Amino acid sequence: MRYPGITVSLVILIFTFMPSVGQQAPTYSQYIMNGFLLNPSLTGRDGYTTVNLTVREQWVGMKGAPSTFAASFQTRLVKRSYIDKSVSARIKSSMATKTGKVGIGGYVFNVNNGIMRRTGIQATYAYHVSTGRSNLESPGDLAFGLAINAYQYAVNTDGFLYSYDDDLYLNTYDKSVFIPDFNFGASFTKSDYYVGFAMTNLFRGSLLFKNSSNTKRVEQGNYFLTGGVKFDMSKEWTIEPSAFIKSSDISFKTLQADLTSRIYYRNDYWAGLSYRTNDALIVMTGIKYDIFYFAYAFDVTLTDIKKQSMGTHEFTLALKFGASARRYSWINSY
Repeated sequence: MRYPGITVSLVILIFTFMPSVGQQAPTYSQYIMNGFLLNPSLTGRDGYTTVNLTVREQWVGMKGAPSTFAASFQTRLVKRSYIDKSVSARIKSSMATKTGKVGIGGYVFNVNNGIMRRTGIQATYAYHVSTGRSNLESPGDLAFGLAINAYQYAVNTDGFLYSYDDDLYLNTYDKSVFIPDFNFGASFTKSDYYVGFAMTNLFRGSLLFKNSSNTKRVEQGNYFLTGGVKFDMSKEWTIEPSAFIKSSDISFKTLQADLTSRIYYRNDYWAGLSYRTNDALIVMTGIKYDIFYFAYAFDVTLTDIKKQSMGTHEFTLALKFGASARRYSWINSY
């Protein structure tokens, strides 16, 4: 593939600054199922031990379109497991113990975006505080989370044909950089509503593809605000409107929002519709079977990219073990 008159320096700048690649943080249409990936305070929130796989193929049919793979694990640490207590020869009871306050987790991810690739790992820690314990009020969960991540940012020029004799950037830059950084999140959850805030790249890790100290690029910070409310329409049907608002350092005045409404049947089946401002209309559905949760989302692109793509597909598979994390004796005192 030949790019006459265009050096790799320009190609890199285009892929770094163009709006479609401005999504430095991975985009997830099913942010409700992937909340842990966006906000570390949600680690261990529901008490399950959860394994989650997400695959997203964006703008199918367009060469070099973004694709994302993420595999995660999370759980809530407990102080003690369930204890069987024999009261008599005929009576045997089970004493439930208190849930711990610490959630831990981690995930690995790979994001390809044109000639740019980001591959990394993240470990998360969350501290949960139970609030509002009374006979009249159900308890809430106030949580704070911190994540440490490390990833490789790389440029893939395989298949490119170009003239670079006089290109200072191409002759001096490293094709990959290693970036460590931190993310922070806070959230408050109750049985019928939730709200959360998160920010990424607290230290604005250096993104420098060449050996010049005069020109420095740093990773942009991203800001996420989420919230939702659940309404029981009957014993079997529940509706959940929610919102996911995103911004970044370079576009702080230009917010993007996912406005979503999902309807559940017995919490085993659900379907929803979402609108991402200035981007896409999203149709989603899901099913729960035993410990398995499967969800699918299709993004109908509303921008001019729709002329060259056939939409976006996102698949999520989650496995949730146990009625709650308290049942596991292998995650004892901490």
